Amino acid sequence: MSNYEKPTGSYISFMSNLVKTNGGINLAQGIPGFMPPKELLDILSGIANEPVHQYAPGTGNITLKEGLIKHYSKFKEFSTNDFLITNGGTEAITILFTYLMKILPEDFTTLAFDPVYEVYNNLPAIYNKKFTRFSFENDGSIDFEKFISVIKKKKVKLVFINTPGNPYGRFWTKKEFDRIIQLAKEEDFYIILDAVYNELYFDEKPYIPIENINERIFYTNSFSKLFSVTGWRIGYLVAHESHMKQIQQIHDYIGLCSPSVLQEAIARYINSSDFGKEYVSNLRNKLKDSFNLLKPELEKLGFIIPPTKGGYFIWAKLPDGYPDSFDFAMSLYNATKVAVIPGVHFSENCNNYIRINIAREATEIKEAIVGITKFVSKN
Repeated sequence: MSNYEKPTGSYISFMSNLVKTNGGINLAQGIPGFMPPKELLDILSGIANEPVHQYAPGTGNITLKEGLIKHYSKFKEFSTNDFLITNGGTEAITILFTYLMKILPEDFTTLAFDPVYEVYNNLPAIYNKKFTRFSFENDGSIDFEKFISVIKKKKVKLVFINTPGNPYGRFWTKKEFDRIIQLAKEEDFYIILDAVYNELYFDEKPYIPIENINERIFYTNSFSKLFSVTGWRIGYLVAHESHMKQIQQIHDYIGLCSPSVLQEAIARYINSSDFGKEYVSNLRNKLKDSFNLLKPELEKLGFIIPPTKGGYFIWAKLPDGYPDSFDFAMSLYNATKVAVIPGVHFSENCNNYIRINIAREATEIKEAIVGITKFVSKN
């Protein structure tokens, strides 16, 4: 039993708000500790007096969508009709879920892979829909025979996939994607692929099946983490033409359009910077450096870190003697003002894990190491 009263809502918001209210180091919420690209901010400043302050087109800024087409053209030929600009990646996922509720049977189940990012299980809960989680094997692989059994038994019609994962920065392989896309057709389910971290890898870029976008798989992404503008809320989705018209209609009533000024700024930036190539490269290096700085220090303290290839987070198993992740996170914050997320938020099976945001400057990571080391050493 926990020594602290647990929040009823998101543990991510709860832990992050502790820092916002009382100070400290926020390694809880996935908020980047970096400024956005200077060129992007200069563009934003420069267009303040231009006539870009009214509603943007509902489907998105045309120049922005053209920039996306150029970026993804190496995978597949796209048109502006294939993209919908949304209020962040979360709205993209919400729109798709809302649409799928219209075309799926009333009693369908949604599945995500354990540990589960909070949107994937809480979105079905909001609409009183069933949710189930599927665990990776001990070596991180997927037992597809077990998976098929769960799909059939639970009447799963929607599967969420994110790669690199959140909270666990696991990559999906091409072989795994090929298999699950094949199964989507054979077993009659849909896939929402959340690729918000796909450009934020440490060494080798993860495979993303953009060329296989079809009537069974939807793709979502966002500029929030890529350009360190989480407050801008500019995301997008890609859907097969058989779905897009109805999805756009839902967006008209859920989101209408994302901020026109910010869409315009990002459009000009990605088209003048090769999709932020230099900034993103530097961001990857910062994330890798933070991971490599923090990982060995945690391991010295008895934490176990599963293989991680990218993303914003370290997913860490607590040292022996810490059975309750919420108690650990609260005690750590109260003692050191270092905020992390209890693993139980992502899975009841992970109450001995924590998630740590590494998208912070090295000075903050080093300060957090000192705090975590002192806390674990004393306890």
